[in-house]
Amino acid sequence: MSEQTAIIQCISGNVSEFAKLYEAYVQPVYRFIYYKTHHRETAEDITSATFMKALEKIQTFNPNKASFKTWLYQIARNNVIDHYRSHKESMDIEDVWDINTGENIETDTDTKMKLDSVREYLKKLKPEQREIVVLRVWDGRSFQEIAEITGKTEASCKMMFKRTVDKLRGDMAVLALLIYFINN
Repeated sequence: MSEQTAIIQCISGNVSEFAKLYEAYVQPVYRFIYYKTHHRETAEDITSATFMKALEKIQTFNPNKASFKTWLYQIARNNVIDHYRSHKESMDIEDVWDINTGENIETDTDTKMKLDSVREYLKKLKPEQREIVVLRVWDGRSFQEIAEITGKTEASCKMMFKRTVDKLRGDMAVLALLIYFINN
């Protein structure tokens, strides 16, 4: 059954089809939230809340405004913002990020050192630049999806990504190549 069929079934009251949507998106949404929280349990809780809210609000989903994936990411992003507003933790929400390093990264010291260098460089970026780079490079989102998730225009996201990568090339050519090869 296709995603569109599952969505139509959910909207018409057959919420058991939501399980297919959940299975398709739980891991990417969890990673997105984890990038923002750096805390496994918090990311799990917010991921759960995201899917509960999506199920509750499925009737409000409009495929003419955004894809289901983008709609779900907007819910996730808003839940992270709400979490930080309500918990008033000492970390600034805009400075919370991480890079998915994969299962076997600890065994590959060279790759781990390169990713550590990328992390250090990303710390120097503005939060909005960092968010666009992480969404584009590590989460594989299109510029259209990034624009919908962040509330910016697609052109603005492309320009910010290009300027960030150009600056990266100027600052650290090796890291730029790494980002280029990961992105392509």
